[in-house]
Amino acid sequence: MALDIGPRARSNVDVKILSRLLVALLALLAPSGVLVATPSSAAEPATAYVDVAVATAWVRPGLDRPVDAPAVANPADIRKWTADMTLAQRAALVGRLETQALYGTPVRILERQGDWVHVAVTGQPTPRDPLGYPGWVPARQLTQNAGFATLRRSRPVATVTSASAWLSTDPAGRHHEMELSADTRLPVLRRSGPAVLVATPDRGGRWLPARDVRVRDTAASLPRPTGADLVRTAKMFAGLHYLWAGTSSFGFDCSGFTHTVYDLNGVTIPRDSDAQKDGGRPVDRADLRPGDLIFYAHDHGTGSIHHVGMYIGDGYEIDAPANSATEESPLEIVKVDEHRYADEYAGAARYL
Repeated sequence: MALDIGPRARSNVDVKILSRLLVALLALLAPSGVLVATPSSAAEPATAYVDVAVATAWVRPGLDRPVDAPAVANPADIRKWTADMTLAQRAALVGRLETQALYGTPVRILERQGDWVHVAVTGQPTPRDPLGYPGWVPARQLTQNAGFATLRRSRPVATVTSASAWLSTDPAGRHHEMELSADTRLPVLRRSGPAVLVATPDRGGRWLPARDVRVRDTAASLPRPTGADLVRTAKMFAGLHYLWAGTSSFGFDCSGFTHTVYDLNGVTIPRDSDAQKDGGRPVDRADLRPGDLIFYAHDHGTGSIHHVGMYIGDGYEIDAPANSATEESPLEIVKVDEHRYADEYAGAARYL
């Protein structure tokens, strides 16, 4: 059904009819409230949607510290959270966090304990759970909305392709409501000049700048990328600080970065570095091509995988190295032979 009211020359009757249809559709998107449901059965877990810009999934309930308040609130403020943490506090997130999920992402509800919900994040493959990557999120950051679910299945998809984009209440973008990360995906209701009207899980229709999104009939309709496409996307995030479990453009970990770069180009790969190595085709070091993933392992490359980067050509790779308690390690471009883990090289994999 076309929702664009179109040229002014249309009759007033047509405009009124189309306007009523749009209003009725937006009414379906009225937030249905903070998540209260539990899984209906072990075989068919219920679906909820992330209704903050970035939901952070924890290893278990109650691991959040006072400094983590902006990350577990609704609305969440990931920029404030990462800015307020010291390096030692950021380093201490290892073992506390699992992953992150972006606004509008569907999650499957596995169980609930008080104010926390155990979920599987769809779109993040892992051997740990066939439904998606598991972790605990505050119930306040999830909602259930049948109208939004229907639109996700039936409408074109707008994917944020800029490093971030502002969701606004008006097409001119004068009234900002939420800053969204790259790779956020929302159903499209209407396109109007410089803006796109999208459906949201918790606040009806809102606007995104057309320059900051890519619109496709379905997420699967994106053309197969080239290595150059992947490298172009990866370089967009150069200099971004490291965040354990991060999968948003407010902070990545190593495998969250590579997963997101591929996802932005329409290719779904596993969430974690060890699974990313297992899921791709092995590549000899002498045959590396742009877009290939490079892996590092303990015990001089013979042990368990602990890091991944992306080859960008001419002997260089781009990756998100881990922070220590005393050293900031932003996402960097470095020669493969001079990488901090050069003596732990453990092979490469190709997905294209």
